[in-house]
Amino acid sequence: MAGSNFIDYVKFCSRSGAGGNGSVHFRREKHVPKGGPDGGDGGRGGHVILRGNSQLWTLLHLKYKKHVIAERGKNGEGGRRKGSDGQDIVLEVPIGTVARESESGEVRCEITEDGQEFILTPGGRGGLGNDHFKTATNQAPHYAQPGEDGVEEWIILELKLLADVGLVGFPNAGKSTLLASLSAAKPEIADYAFTTLVPNLGVVDYRGDQSFVMADIPGIIEGAAEGKGLGLRFLRHIERNSILLFLVPADAAHLGEQYRILVSELEQYNPELLDKRRILAISKADLLDNELMKALEAEVPKGVPHLFISSVTGFQLPELKDLIWKSLQ
Repeated sequence: MAGSNFIDYVKFCSRSGAGGNGSVHFRREKHVPKGGPDGGDGGRGGHVILRGNSQLWTLLHLKYKKHVIAERGKNGEGGRRKGSDGQDIVLEVPIGTVARESESGEVRCEITEDGQEFILTPGGRGGLGNDHFKTATNQAPHYAQPGEDGVEEWIILELKLLADVGLVGFPNAGKSTLLASLSAAKPEIADYAFTTLVPNLGVVDYRGDQSFVMADIPGIIEGAAEGKGLGLRFLRHIERNSILLFLVPADAAHLGEQYRILVSELEQYNPELLDKRRILAISKADLLDNELMKALEAEVPKGVPHLFISSVTGFQLPELKDLIWKSLQ
């Protein structure tokens, strides 16, 4: 997933089509000089519809689409002929897309399945023709109903990646290296902070034909929930993960304190994230001997499942996959 091509936020003006007007028409045939009203109904205005597409991973194709305008419904005609409906506009979006109103922030829908459709901005109803308004006392109504106006609104689409496991850690903690070791993903890896600028997904094979999806989220720093660093922009991708895999390097100054800061940032962003299952992986264990591992064990928060691992040597990576799979089940 190329960094420049990963777009997880777009804002656009969505305008549905107006309904067609009902027709004022009277039946006129040979030998029938005063036929009754037979005006047809107007057609419905076009909807703006979201549709889930499992083949999409980004909102890039909608980045430059600032106005989405559906077609107006056609007017009704004589002979009770209904006007045709306006053509709908269907926007294909990745699974995990959330649509919300720009002004209020209210969530309209969440697309969580392939092929799922949601009418984002409904088209106006078509007006009724004069055929509907005849009565015993008014057998020749000279009026029909106008079509309803379309709706114009500003919509925000946000993509929240769907993954089983979300990697959480400070910049340069080794998250990308771990993802590359466990899966076929090829994230950018370098020895400096914020190498990862966009989320990366990898499918991890597990014992035969089983697998789970892991997401590498750009590093979180202290204050991310207030907008510092890159964390705030990507924290929403963690919301859909079933398990949070915290990664703290063995050479960190205070292992327990780093874990506490990470948990605190998630809590400030969304307290519900603390309800998710957590696993702590202490990376770069190839730098440790048995004595140092025992010393670091004392700093590990109580009650948190944890493992010492090395993405470089593969130390305890099979055990980590076992622990993740057991938690997922």
